[in-house]
Amino acid sequence: MPPPPEVTGHLPLPPGGPVDVPVPPPAGPDAPDPAALSTLAVLLIGPAGAGKTSVARFWADHRRVPTAHISLDDVREWVRSGYANPQSGWNDNSEAQYRLARRTCGFAARNYLANGISCILDDAVFPDRPVVGLGGWKRHVGPGLLPVVLLPGLDVVLERNAERSGNRRLADEEVARIHGRMAGWYGSGLPIIDNSQLDVAGTAKLLDDVLSRAIASPPSW
Repeated sequence: MPPPPEVTGHLPLPPGGPVDVPVPPPAGPDAPDPAALSTLAVLLIGPAGAGKTSVARFWADHRRVPTAHISLDDVREWVRSGYANPQSGWNDNSEAQYRLARRTCGFAARNYLANGISCILDDAVFPDRPVVGLGGWKRHVGPGLLPVVLLPGLDVVLERNAERSGNRRLADEEVARIHGRMAGWYGSGLPIIDNSQLDVAGTAKLLDDVLSRAIASPPSW
């Protein structure tokens, strides 16, 4: 008689493949809001101080379906000894750690989505680096990723950055430089939210509206 199989507690999970473009649900007066009930992969883009992390966390916390928030900065800071802090100067090590963090976030997102859990990722993606930025996220997650740009005014991001501490607080000159590069998203075709006059809850609600339109007519990117 063969021995009983070893019990390990391991649960087989579906493999995490690339995320397909979401299919719009049937339209109608009684149709549910697709952004509220669909399993989505969202990339929230914006400069330091735009409120990406706060909005992403709030949006994930208040959805009616399981949703994960994956922050690129959190994953970058998994590296302790040998952490390449971009504030000390951009170099090959900081570039490599950014790319590694993006691949790790994409791998995690695909696995969550394959198991029915939506994801929202946040990153400061620059429009003038399409291959590394949006192109990288598209390779890591899949064509169904929905990018949305969060871009308040410069005075707002400077004020919010001043409230930060540690590695995440940048010099005012750096914040202004990043904000200026982010302005390149205007005219890109991606949805842009100016949350200068909105609180976190109001921005998250507007994000739902933007995503509903993006599901109905996915942006070309």
